[in-house]
Amino acid sequence: MRMKACPRCSASIDDSARYCIECGAPQTEDAAKELDTYVQRQAEQVIAESGMDTGRGSAATDGSGSGGTATGGADGVKAAVEAELSDRERLWRRACYVLGYGTVAVAFTQITRPGAWLLLLGGIAILPPIRRLTAEPLGSPLKREVMVGLYAILVVLGILLLVLL
Repeated sequence: MRMKACPRCSASIDDSARYCIECGAPQTEDAAKELDTYVQRQAEQVIAESGMDTGRGSAATDGSGSGGTATGGADGVKAAVEAELSDRERLWRRACYVLGYGTVAVAFTQITRPGAWLLLLGGIAILPPIRRLTAEPLGSPLKREVMVGLYAILVVLGILLLVLL
């Protein structure tokens, strides 16, 4: 029985082994393709379970028909999720970014005034990443309406303080 070294971890493995017994790295092209296919199926299952699947088959393909992701790994899953967003959701996110960063920019121009801090908080509150960040401690992301309401309250209070003070 001939032995070779794994290129990833340098462990001794059988010459005919498809995967390393130490680190699990594929040792042949067929094994690598098999692993890629398995990872792709798992990513599609996660996307389908999150409610983002539209039933188009492979959601994270690169268009070549090979079933691979455009960028591979986590980037491929992210690309698949982004591809599944509806036009309305993309428009909503863009509007939130524009409102959020616009409000933050205005707040920074007035930062020495008391109402600017509420504008700053309002601008930060409506940014889409904040919605995702609040999901972990709260158990689920805040609804859009909650985020818009929080934004509106903070901005109105900020504007009132800027005008009155």
